[in-house]
Order: sequence, then C-alpha cells, then structure tokens
Amino acid sequence: MFDKILIANRGEIALRILRACKEMGIATVAVHSLVDRNLKHVRLADESVCIGPNPSPQSYLNVPAIISAMEITDAVAVHPGYGFLAENADFAEQVQKSGFTFIGPSADVIRLMGDKVSAIAAMKKAGVPTVPGSDGSLPDNSEGCLEIARKIGYPVIIKAASGGGGRGMRVVEHEADLINAIAVTKSEAQAAFGDGTVYMEKFLQNPRHVEIQVMSDGQGNAVHLGDRDCSLQRRHQKVLEEAPAPGIPDAVRRRVQEACVQACIDIGYRGAGTFEFLYEDQHFYFIEMNTRIQVEHPVTEMVTGIDLIKEQIRVCAGEKLSLQQADIAIRGHSFECRINAEDPRTFFPSPGTVNNFHMPGGFGVRVDSHLYSGYSVPPNYDSMIAKVITHGEDRDTALARMRVALSELVVDGIKTNIPLQEELVRDEAFAKGGVNIHYLEKKLGL
Repeated sequence: MFDKILIANRGEIALRILRACKEMGIATVAVHSLVDRNLKHVRLADESVCIGPNPSPQSYLNVPAIISAMEITDAVAVHPGYGFLAENADFAEQVQKSGFTFIGPSADVIRLMGDKVSAIAAMKKAGVPTVPGSDGSLPDNSEGCLEIARKIGYPVIIKAASGGGGRGMRVVEHEADLINAIAVTKSEAQAAFGDGTVYMEKFLQNPRHVEIQVMSDGQGNAVHLGDRDCSLQRRHQKVLEEAPAPGIPDAVRRRVQEACVQACIDIGYRGAGTFEFLYEDQHFYFIEMNTRIQVEHPVTEMVTGIDLIKEQIRVCAGEKLSLQQADIAIRGHSFECRINAEDPRTFFPSPGTVNNFHMPGGFGVRVDSHLYSGYSVPPNYDSMIAKVITHGEDRDTALARMRVALSELVVDGIKTNIPLQEELVRDEAFAKGGVNIHYLEKKLGL
C-alpha cells in the first residue's frame, strides 16, 4: 500500500480523497494555487505545497510543478480526482516515467478511451451496445459521408473524436446541410482539441443519460456497482443525479452491466471508471467512458455501501480487487444535488465570501463540501461548492429527504442554485422518474 499520496486537485473532491487516505493510514500532500491556500483539505493535509498562481494552467495543470512537489515531499502516488489532469494521458505517462504511481488507468487506456472513434471500436468488440454510426472517422469525400448518413437515417450528429463535455457536436436533420456541418465541426474540433477527426452517429430524439459504475484491478478482475441516471442537465452539464436509474427492465440493465465488466477485462482497465450511455426505448447506446472517479460517485456509494475512493486506491496500489459481483447489492435509492456558486436564473458565477454555512443533517443525509463560514469562493475555478446526497429505502423516501435537506442548507453571502434544486426535487415529472436529457432545458426555457 502507498505510504504517501499527493492530491492533485482542489475543492470537495480533494477533501473526499484526503479523508479516505486518512482512514487508510496514508499520509497526504495537498498541492494548491495561491488563492487556494485556505482550502479545507490544504489545512488538514500532512503537507502542502503551493504550485503556482491562480489560473489553472499555472497551477493545477502544471505537470512539472506537480511532479516536483511529489519529489520534494517523497510522495509515491498521485490522485488526480476529476477534471484538471484526471484524464490526461500525457500526465499519467509522465508520472509513471518519473517513478511514481498514477491512481487511475494506464496512459494507453486513457488514450484509447479518450478518442471517441477508438473507444467505440473497443466497445463494439467487447459487446457493449453502441449508437448506429460511421465505422470510425468520416471519409474525406462527400459522397461517402452522404451514403453513411443515408444508411443511418436522419437526424444524425457529427462529433469530434477528441471532444467532450458537450463540445464538438453538431446535429444535422437534412441531407442538404450535411457536408457544411461536417466541415464546420472539423474546423471547430481542430481549433478546440488540436484534432479535426470527426465521426457520425444516429441522433436520438429523447434519450435519458444513464451510466454504469465499474471497478477493475487490471489483473483480469472487474465488477459493476450498478447504474445512475444523470438526465437532468443544462448545456450538457449534470445538475442532479440518482441511483439506481428508475424504470429500466432488469434484464436490459443486467445485459449492459455485464458487457461493461467484460470491456474492462478486455482493455486491461485499472481503477474506477464510468461507462456513459444514452438510453431510449429500452436500448442502451454507448457514448464514452470516463476513466476516473465521477462527481456523482456518492450516490453509488450510498446504495452499495462501498467506498469507491478506497477501492480505487487499493487496486492502483497493485492489490487484487477485493470485491466480487456477488458481494455487491443495490439497497434503496439515492439522490445527489450539485450546489453551485451561481445565480439560479442567469447561471452567472457568484464568487465571494461565505458569511454563514450550515449543512443539513439527519438520517440518510450526506454533504460533500469544502465550504466553511468565512471561506471566500474564488472566481478562478468551477462553481461547484457542495454536493447534497440523500439515501432512503425507496425512491420516494430518498427524494423526501432531499427536499428536507435542501430546506436546511444555508449558504449566506453568495448566490447559489439552491432555489433551482428545490424546484427540481418538487417537480411532478421528475418525481415520477425517467425524464429525458432535454427536460431541464425545456423547463428553463433554454
């Protein structure tokens, strides 16, 4: 087992990792930007190192500074959390070459799954269901592209192979618009990602966003830990998540979960990962794999009782997976509301000092947050400041607990999206379960 881990992240996920390390008896190093010197995990870590000024490229994305911090503190491994460098294959490779351990999959696997074309090919080979589309990147000739689109059927969507987070995508409803859409998407992809490769898929009209959580040790052992529904989104950014996904037939659910486990074994995956799907008419369609821990991992922990961060650390330390599929049972239901420092109507960021912070409590309530009274939320980073998670023996109970928890949550001094979350957990359509990925934006009039 590792004796010291450097946490290359900030905010609530850095604190979450630190707590897991402390429970495991592992010493911690917190790296931070200048503005983050008063973050809670920085105060609680065994050691801390300032790695640069406030903008991310000069701090949390500064690979030489992070590796130097590992060297001077004698850390043996780095946990990247999510965002920043978590899915950066070059970072993982540099960590390994420098003699340290990257807590995540190998650089080769990150590259494989980071390229949408190669990822889809790997998933097809493993038996994971995929969206009907082009077999790899689109050809350079127009007639070839037109023929692929005719075979798939309109509407289609053009996607950047190196895209993500909702960027590098364009929907085409009519054949007359196809060639221009491909050209524009290629140009945008080259500018945004340094890679103009694009591919084509069938555009699903009203799908849900359902994902499968996996854990694998890279030694031929893998399990799934159920699924999550993340359909409440705004501009492709998740707002509220739940586990398990409601209203999916057990046989359909089981087939895709087993396929994801087999895919992990086939590609030699190590660590925690998430297979993301669009789900429509009782069919799953693979979108991408996130080769890291997810923001919404707590809902899976609540329904399985398994600490995903600890298990992730163990398998990346070379231990065999301690879990077998028969050991994992889904108990009850869980919700997570992301609390952001933003205006609930305009969604403009709202940095500033938190004058008073009060967390909700009670049976089945969990809050993951780095906030404290007097903390100043900086304008430099993502606006998420907390996650409120509830659990109950069934969906109605978990949702009722979320309504109560949100009513108790106090964040004074800045604007937050708490009013929006309170509105969502009282929404009649959401309460019934199974809303699609367009529901929230339609509700907000976007």
